[in-house]
Amino acid sequence: MDISENEFNEITSYVQSKYGINLKKKKNLIVGRLENYLVRNGYKSYSEYMKKIKSNPTGEESTQLVNLLTTNHTFFLRENVHFDYMKNIVLPKIYTAEQNKKSIYLWSAASSTGEEPYTIVMTLHDYFNSKPGKWDTRILATDISTQVLDYARKGIYLEEQLKPLPNSWKKAYFDDYAPEKKRVKKSVRDDVVFRTQNLMQPFNFKNKFHIVFLRNVMIYFEENTKLELINKIYDCMLPGGYLFIGMSEVLDKKIKNFRYIQSSIYQKI
Repeated sequence: MDISENEFNEITSYVQSKYGINLKKKKNLIVGRLENYLVRNGYKSYSEYMKKIKSNPTGEESTQLVNLLTTNHTFFLRENVHFDYMKNIVLPKIYTAEQNKKSIYLWSAASSTGEEPYTIVMTLHDYFNSKPGKWDTRILATDISTQVLDYARKGIYLEEQLKPLPNSWKKAYFDDYAPEKKRVKKSVRDDVVFRTQNLMQPFNFKNKFHIVFLRNVMIYFEENTKLELINKIYDCMLPGGYLFIGMSEVLDKKIKNFRYIQSSIYQKI
């Protein structure tokens, strides 16, 4: 099925305006991920598909468009320096500051298939389980794709995917599930609240966050979209809160409300 320039522009404009994702240089990706789906579901053209989506922007086809076009590459302990810094520097500060509430508010803003939020919770358990008192270590994990959230909620992974984790974590935080498969223990799964969140839409959170992970998301956004998003993130964080972004990402120098700590780690001023 051929895609015309007008059809390509219609898809990229729609995805960027609704989700902030810039795919204008990704024609091969769009065709590769949509063509078989359109043929399989009886669409005669990309225009017909987009007409169906626009007629019901919150419907099943609109959701499926996001599922098909978003890239969700992640793995356990990805960019491990973030988890080391969180455990050794950030969590001791929160432990001291929140002795009365014994709560930590943390958001994994692009949780994908669950490896990031589960790594975060395992890090929290590893730290707080050795401390006196019962801490609330539940975290919020969001993604725009319902498909990856469904996968993440199950918490089932191939043993091969667990290779980056220390053996002590594999024993403490996973159960046998099937041949060559493990499942995240219920005690860890119960500490992750998965929700759908379009980062371009307003945030309606009950609490402000001590820590936000926003990793490898802004690489898909244009500068004005990044700035808008970072300002929204700032507003939903506690004073002194920490922001972790991807190792290949940087905050624009125009952003003055975050203090640079080290590569990919910032603190709310």
